[in-house]
Amino acid sequence: MNLHTGHIDPVASPANASPARKARPQRQSTLRIKLISYSVLIDLLCLAICFAIAPPLHGSAYSSSRLDTILVVLIPAFLFSAFNADAYDADVILDRMTSVARGLKALVIAFAFFVLIAFALKASGSLSRLTIGIGMVLSFASLAVARYLFAKRAIGLIGGNPFSVVLLHDGGAARPPGQFSATVLAKDIGFDPDIHDPDMYDRLAKALSSADRVIVACDPARRLSWANALKGANVQSEIYSPELAVLSPLGVARQGKATTLIVSTGPLGLADRMVKRGFDIAIGLPALLFFSPILVCTAILIKLDSAGPVFFRQIRIGRGNEKFEMLKFRSMRVDGCDGDGHRSTARDDDRITRIGRIIRMTSIDELPQLINVLKGDMSIVGPRPHALGSRAEDKLFWEIDDRYWHRHAAKPGLTGLAQIRGYRGATLREDDLTNRLQADLEYLDRWSIWRDVQILIQTFRVLLHKNAY
Repeated sequence: MNLHTGHIDPVASPANASPARKARPQRQSTLRIKLISYSVLIDLLCLAICFAIAPPLHGSAYSSSRLDTILVVLIPAFLFSAFNADAYDADVILDRMTSVARGLKALVIAFAFFVLIAFALKASGSLSRLTIGIGMVLSFASLAVARYLFAKRAIGLIGGNPFSVVLLHDGGAARPPGQFSATVLAKDIGFDPDIHDPDMYDRLAKALSSADRVIVACDPARRLSWANALKGANVQSEIYSPELAVLSPLGVARQGKATTLIVSTGPLGLADRMVKRGFDIAIGLPALLFFSPILVCTAILIKLDSAGPVFFRQIRIGRGNEKFEMLKFRSMRVDGCDGDGHRSTARDDDRITRIGRIIRMTSIDELPQLINVLKGDMSIVGPRPHALGSRAEDKLFWEIDDRYWHRHAAKPGLTGLAQIRGYRGATLREDDLTNRLQADLEYLDRWSIWRDVQILIQTFRVLLHKNAY
């Protein structure tokens, strides 16, 4: 179970609780019941309201729409599917995207079951297809929005965090950051993980009886002892290992009999890469054809404006840290082009040509990268590729933040999350790089094809940007 690990409601914080004070079980269980009850109620209201307004929307009477028959079959089917899909697990409800995904999955199964029952009973002819169709569309939209908003505000609405996270502190070990429902000191309950004594284990069980999750802070030499002691505690138990922050492991795996830490998986599996590539071709090819008149006119104007090639070709870092040649319309004089990108473009840069200034302000200079997309070097959406010599405060990007290389786990994009947030233009300060990097890593961590669509749509708002020069 992946418990909610955001802000922890301080049921008994270390500052105001006795060392061995337990989290209040009644409060946590009550909050979980409220959380699940509210979620069920919101889902049912969405279904009922959406199907109730469906008949008037297409001018039909309730009696002819057989609304009662629809809801009598649909609601039980949805509830069964939702509970079976763990859509009402407390930790799922608090995770926005997972909550939406599980809810919509249950809704799809419920509608499929409804259609099957209607067909089997030969009742489909007596049911209003328009009511069903409109109700389905509205239900999908309203359920997604309602679940997302509820997950965002749930802790405030129910009056606290429904999970009890207890810190079990042993000796002089460093204390993990963050708030905890309670702190238990091993010495105060008389527990030593190196000694196997029934009375000690009984005291430990009583101290942790209300915990949903236990985090142990102890000396590295005693971690194995604590791990063995807590394996039978019937609670999710974790050992705080601050040195792992450097590795940032994603999980644990096995190779033969050896245990390994997973530090990287690549953000997309094969199926996701196929979907993303299909999206790139479906958008990139029509876009290239649509913009072809602009491409031709821009090429002619560049040739008339200054001597030199139409395209500016520059080596950039692509997926897997593999280099590729990126295309742009040349916007600078040939003698001013910086192939390695050592010099960031300034607002009044004297290297930029007259046509170059226009195409940079309108982002037309980036259009040739549609060719890179179709070749497979780039994607429509992804982290923007940087020149090898790009700097901020006279430091190479990877010298500013070690995580810089992590952003290359996916293909670079024509646009990305950093761009729609306004992080574009010259990198004069280190923050200019770290802001973009943080957005890129967030994109990789939460990728979905729907988010790509959202980012692409929002890109049109920032084509003309104050930092586009």
